[in-house]
Amino acid sequence: MTSKEAGKAKPNFDVWLPLRRLLQLEESGILIALALLCLVLAVASPNFRTAYNLAVVVRQASFVALVALGETLVLLLGGIDLSVGNAAGFSAIVGALMLTGLGLPAWLVIPATAAFGFVIGLVNGFLISWVGLNPFIVTLASGEVFAGLTLVITKGYPVGPLGPNFSIYGNGTIAAIPVPILFFLGAAVTFSWVLRYSRFGRNIYAIGGNHDAAVLVGVPVRRVQAIVYGLAGLFAAIAGILYASRMDSAEPAVGGSWLMPAITAAIIGGTSLQGGQGTILGTVLGAVLMAIIANGMTLLNVSGYWERVVIGGVVLVAVLVDFLRKQPGAGLPRYLTFHRKT
Repeated sequence: MTSKEAGKAKPNFDVWLPLRRLLQLEESGILIALALLCLVLAVASPNFRTAYNLAVVVRQASFVALVALGETLVLLLGGIDLSVGNAAGFSAIVGALMLTGLGLPAWLVIPATAAFGFVIGLVNGFLISWVGLNPFIVTLASGEVFAGLTLVITKGYPVGPLGPNFSIYGNGTIAAIPVPILFFLGAAVTFSWVLRYSRFGRNIYAIGGNHDAAVLVGVPVRRVQAIVYGLAGLFAAIAGILYASRMDSAEPAVGGSWLMPAITAAIIGGTSLQGGQGTILGTVLGAVLMAIIANGMTLLNVSGYWERVVIGGVVLVAVLVDFLRKQPGAGLPRYLTFHRKT
């Protein structure tokens, strides 16, 4: 080829390359679903795309997303924590009593509540990792204990008001960003880094991928498991006390409905129920998707009774997708099976 012909040659540009790279991302499915859902709701309801509504969606998502972050770490281990919703409510009550009953300074209530949540989560972790009890049974039982203690302490009445010095954590903003979102983003970025670059994060994936192999290579399995369940309790406690701050009171029922959305957000974000696979980014996107579904149903005047039906349906779909992801081609035609490049 002459230099003149080379100059006329068209550049070798693949217009489909960005799409192929998007599909190779682990979070590609949830990204596409989220984009399509936003597009449909933007057309169906003009109120959806207003700045106020989007701010409400993200703020509401931040509470469940914090719980989902802790649940993600547990699922990556190959475990399950059914107590996180009730742990959030119990911790919120304890935190509110620290403020109103013990006179703890407002700025100290959130870290104190987080510490309390870590301790009750650590109890779950000890029973599971050191005693050897089944995580499903342990966390189901402890969740009932937390819910019962909440009612015993409060007699079913909310604890409040918590005062303006504390309500700023749930209602205030920094640089126009709501404070709960900053808590959530800080936790998400921190633990994305932890899972990707730290030994602790690699140990979590190793245990979830192959428990026996992790033991053989010297991973401190029991210690990692106990800490992870403690972190699940810590994230639940932060979510609960931030929600109490937003409402200016700690309600006994807070967190009771957060368990299913939290687990669903993790699973539809790509976290495997069998452990060893998943990302924090996927969970974040899953939590936002769940919040948008709830918001869309409200904007379209769909009865709130249907919300649990929809969430249950999404859980079933998410579990099915997780099953198919673990067994490529199972139940799917070959042309619908996607194999990600390694």
